[in-house]
Amino acid sequence: MPSTIHDKPLKRKRVNVPEKASKRTRSQSSDEEDDADDRQAEILLLEEEILKSKKSYNNITVIQGFAKNQDDPEVALFAAVSLCRVFLRLLASGSLSRKAGQSERELVVIQWLKDRLSDYRKLLLAALGEEHSTSTALTLSMRLLKAETQTASDRGDAIFPKEFLASIVEVLVQKKFEEVQEEFCEKYLGEYADLRFHAFQALSNILSSHDASSIDDDMFDSIFDMLSFFDQVPQDTDDLGSLYVSNLPQKKSDVILSLYQQKKQCQSAWVALLRCNLDRRQRKRLLEAMAESIAPWFTQPELLMDFLTDSYNAGGSLSLIALSGVFYLIQNRNLDYPSFYQKLYSLLDADVLHSKHRSKFMRLLDTFLSSSHLPAALVASFLKKLLRLSLNAPPSAIVAVIPWAYNLIRRHPTLAFMIHRVMRTPEAKAAVESNGMEDPFDERETDPIHTKAIDSCLWEVVQLQSHYHPMVATIAKILSEQFTKQWYNMEDFLDHSYSSLVEAELSKSVKKPPVVEFMIPKRIFLPNDPETGVEDSLMVKLWEFE
Repeated sequence: MPSTIHDKPLKRKRVNVPEKASKRTRSQSSDEEDDADDRQAEILLLEEEILKSKKSYNNITVIQGFAKNQDDPEVALFAAVSLCRVFLRLLASGSLSRKAGQSERELVVIQWLKDRLSDYRKLLLAALGEEHSTSTALTLSMRLLKAETQTASDRGDAIFPKEFLASIVEVLVQKKFEEVQEEFCEKYLGEYADLRFHAFQALSNILSSHDASSIDDDMFDSIFDMLSFFDQVPQDTDDLGSLYVSNLPQKKSDVILSLYQQKKQCQSAWVALLRCNLDRRQRKRLLEAMAESIAPWFTQPELLMDFLTDSYNAGGSLSLIALSGVFYLIQNRNLDYPSFYQKLYSLLDADVLHSKHRSKFMRLLDTFLSSSHLPAALVASFLKKLLRLSLNAPPSAIVAVIPWAYNLIRRHPTLAFMIHRVMRTPEAKAAVESNGMEDPFDERETDPIHTKAIDSCLWEVVQLQSHYHPMVATIAKILSEQFTKQWYNMEDFLDHSYSSLVEAELSKSVKKPPVVEFMIPKRIFLPNDPETGVEDSLMVKLWEFE
């Protein structure tokens, strides 16, 4: 039966049914293709009649019926494209605009056409939410949006269809189609100032109209990706791009092409996103992009103070990520953060050198301690604490800490005596040699001024010089030699990983192969003969092998 043929995939039927049924299936497939061609030809004929005579305007409803039919997506998409051509022609000819002296009948027809245009917009938005038609629907929607400015307002001015653009943006952020969203940003928002301006406005309204709990992860990610796409902040009006709709009144165009207004709209969208009830993952994404993609858009960066300080005070990895944003406000807006160095010192815990944000933290720490006006006791605390943490750190972290310590001592020469502290009296020297010395450094103290690190010495460096990793041991020796080098470039050491260190060791040319075993044992699992005088192996002592 024909119905049975359609219930299962064609491939299986070709194996299990007679040849006659298979021929019928191919025949039906050919008939379906012919029907699709016939419907497309019918749509083209209806379109041609619409453009020829106003009496055929009812054909618009017929084509919309084809476009709404989801049983044949190809025909539905073909009908949507046909409707786009129809409405573009009608808008260009002014058939949807009211003019003085028109009869009541003509006004009724204009209103009817506007209603059909509204239906077509809804149809495009629905197609925009379907994966198979989203790219085509976006192109048609943007063409229609541009043509709609031909519809004059009651005062005769061209108007920008902000509501339609807002609906397009809302569908794109609700349906996570990354390729189409990227196309929308690159092709439209990145090129045209007016689309970008109103898209920022639309995102702000979308976030304001939703409750914080109703914004799911996918919607957050879509909005974040759309806003963070504009990481390069325009520096002047020439960087804003051109206008997608060029026939707007001069007053409106001036507002859109204002650099201050563009930044203000983007700022409003970011603030609306920051006010949502964010979880830890979302907060991390925002903090990672804060200094590069978010804060430069703000005309009032002080609006970020509460968010950044709360994140910085949260502790853990959030504090490490928030540090760059806090530094941006300190540097550019003179943010006064109470007890900043005390909080920075608290970030030096057992996890900081194991974190994936270690490189960024080390860069910022080097910047914060670069001032020669800082107290020596404070800088000594950071130096001592980080070297103490290096004793339990991975090799990739230690090879960055040692050059950092070298640069810090060069920048603050008063710390040099921590490397080599000479006993003042022979009695004190004898006491240290006989009884040792208790390290005065208090690692539990939270205030870097009162840790007594300045009274201590860097004995940790000696331990690192005996490290199991040869590169670590070699680099640690630079602190025991004369400081002839002006400074080390930290970028050469910050991005090392365990694999890169192993690779560096394997790529070295070996002049003399190392000796693995100096004496080949005759027996491993069995006891040696007593007359040989050779001691049994540990394996024999622990286990009996028969």
